[in-house]
Amino acid sequence: MNPNTEAIQVLKDVGKKAPVLEGVSTGVEGLDDLFYTSKIENGKVIKKSLGGIPKYAVINLTGVSDTGKSLFVEQFAIKRAAEGERIAFVTVETPATFLSMGLKERATAMGIDFNVIDENIIIIDAASYHSLREEMPTLLDTLAYAIKTFKIKYTIVDSITGLYEHKEMMARIFVRQLFNFMKKWYQTALFVSQKRSSHEELSAEAAGGYAVSHIVDCTMVLSKKIIQSSYDERMYKRPIGEMVRLFRIDGCRMCGHD
Repeated sequence: MNPNTEAIQVLKDVGKKAPVLEGVSTGVEGLDDLFYTSKIENGKVIKKSLGGIPKYAVINLTGVSDTGKSLFVEQFAIKRAAEGERIAFVTVETPATFLSMGLKERATAMGIDFNVIDENIIIIDAASYHSLREEMPTLLDTLAYAIKTFKIKYTIVDSITGLYEHKEMMARIFVRQLFNFMKKWYQTALFVSQKRSSHEELSAEAAGGYAVSHIVDCTMVLSKKIIQSSYDERMYKRPIGEMVRLFRIDGCRMCGHD
């Protein structure tokens, strides 16, 4: 018998080391007030908005194509960069040059001068460098170097699915390694994961099964609905032919949510 006594800790002692629960504004209208914390005041439980996603959380955004996943993380990156904070943007699908074009257009649409943010977003181009996509240790070493060098607080991976697209049986291993890395470096992280066409649109399942959603702190599901009937018109209050984008927080371990 050889117990690991270092792994045994009293809650009181661990709690002293825990970071303060606070929100990080996303730049996405209507989202920041959906996360909340609870306090006891005069014997009653009171909900208080966090004002953003929980800091230090690892969050999974999943959905079929063209539901706004990349738009979401780009707006988040621009919002944090405009506040003077550094973000690592691991691009697995789009080469860095083309990502920069999209970020510039997105910043303009948000009313933010690109020159204000261009030194605060650090792009790690896994789309162009095979070793970053195929060798997890190389990716993690590169990311650690960037975090130390640029004092990065936030990390985006778009998409995490691209790291195991031809080896989905190993998805849980890849996601666990990235999750543990983000926790070690105290990163607030957003992972984009893609759905296959066979997946239910509003479920948390993505390529690799439920590997991502089971491991991360929070999952947000994005989907879309085309208005095709009078019933849809009444339900969504939109005319036939229009597209409605849907959004749901599937769960969050770190705080409450609506």
